[in-house]
Amino acid sequence: MNQRQPLRSYDRSAGVSASEPTSLFVLKSLLYPVMPVLTLGLCMLLWRESLLQGPYFLMAVLAFFGAADVLDALPMAPPRHRSMAIASLLDIIFRWSLVIAFIWALLEIAGIARQLRWEVLVSWAIATPLVLWVGRLYAPHLFVRASNSGAPRKVVIAGANRLGAKLASKLEESPWLNMEVLGFFDDRDSGRVPEECARRVLGKLGLMRDYIARNSIDVVYITLPMTRHPRITELLQSLKDSTASVYFVPDLTMCDLVQPRFDLVNGVPVVAVCESPFYGGRGIAKRVSDIAISAFALALLSPVMLAVAAAIRLTSPGPVIFRQKRYGLDGKEIVVYKFRSMTVTEDGNQSYTQVTRNDARVTPVGSFIRATSLDELPQLLNVLEGTMSIVGPRPHAVAVNEQYRRLIPGYMLRHKVKPGITGWAQVNGFRGGDDIGSMRSRIEHDLEYLQHWSLSLDLMIILKTAMVVWNDRHAY
Repeated sequence: MNQRQPLRSYDRSAGVSASEPTSLFVLKSLLYPVMPVLTLGLCMLLWRESLLQGPYFLMAVLAFFGAADVLDALPMAPPRHRSMAIASLLDIIFRWSLVIAFIWALLEIAGIARQLRWEVLVSWAIATPLVLWVGRLYAPHLFVRASNSGAPRKVVIAGANRLGAKLASKLEESPWLNMEVLGFFDDRDSGRVPEECARRVLGKLGLMRDYIARNSIDVVYITLPMTRHPRITELLQSLKDSTASVYFVPDLTMCDLVQPRFDLVNGVPVVAVCESPFYGGRGIAKRVSDIAISAFALALLSPVMLAVAAAIRLTSPGPVIFRQKRYGLDGKEIVVYKFRSMTVTEDGNQSYTQVTRNDARVTPVGSFIRATSLDELPQLLNVLEGTMSIVGPRPHAVAVNEQYRRLIPGYMLRHKVKPGITGWAQVNGFRGGDDIGSMRSRIEHDLEYLQHWSLSLDLMIILKTAMVVWNDRHAY
């Protein structure tokens, strides 16, 4: 029985918090962009290069803006486990490689790349990700100390409910915010208040204004529904008579959020409940990594692919490449390439019969390439043409999609991203199986991938794929 492996180890929390001091946000946002510039200066001093030379100055500017775009703001929480620390190093190395490739391409186009010493470039390219990683490990501790240097900001929460209790717990678990939750205000009786809030209720909502004034409260969070109910409007009117910062906390717990974020549509605030993780720079980073990895894999594995193609041609009649219609990004049909492993070539558009153990349709060569996943190698061409990704939810035949989209809630959300050659479900043992239980587990893992995507998670899945593919009992 496969045990589900939560993705918390790969979570990356960055960005500004509504409770985060502006100075702290600026510091952690600038740390990643500034470190490559400082490292370049040190490498130039080491090799006795002038810091004011034009090409190096241009390279420093490009590094600053490239790191600011490709590397996220520094997370406040340091890695909790060794695996997280290794994942963060891999993520930094990959992202920094993208920055270096971008800078070098621009310098070559400008015709000034030859004016730079290769010793400086090589030492800078190697040292920078290590410096960034050390900053990732230890800078959060320094930020926590800096943020705790002053008096904590006083907080009260309007709404002694589950959402309020969760918010209070998160604030108290975040020492860098330097906030003290004094308690809750709620109009309900103590018997209707969650146990974790009951002992901390300070009074009714009508008493908040006086309490805020007497105790110099800095921040008020409202975890009540955002409605025009009289008690809400009265509460907001009373809070206008204070200098406290006031925040509404929307209750989105009823939604299974996929890449939630706040945005503005021509000045109108909106909340993304379900969104692709690949927007803006993240989409560019994902596409660049797909092209780089697939091109490298094709060059490396071309002899293997030629040998497989020859074996298929010599041992059974029919085409070498099998084309099948499947659903891709946004649920649009795509054609997926595979090495033919069976005597039949169902396109999966109207019906699809799942392959079973000792299936008579599977050829002798097909049995081997399916067990070793060599039949999937032509999908590297799908990646290059842009219809698939290296890592993502595995594409299903059209007939399978139409069957299970009616049975499993949220099934079609997996099509918010391009399908992948490998995925989070596959490396956790949910590669095969056509029963409803196996499919539900597969979809759950696919949605977890969408919720927690990062380049380091992609690299982990690729590495794990190489380790598990040879021992996969579900491949036949």
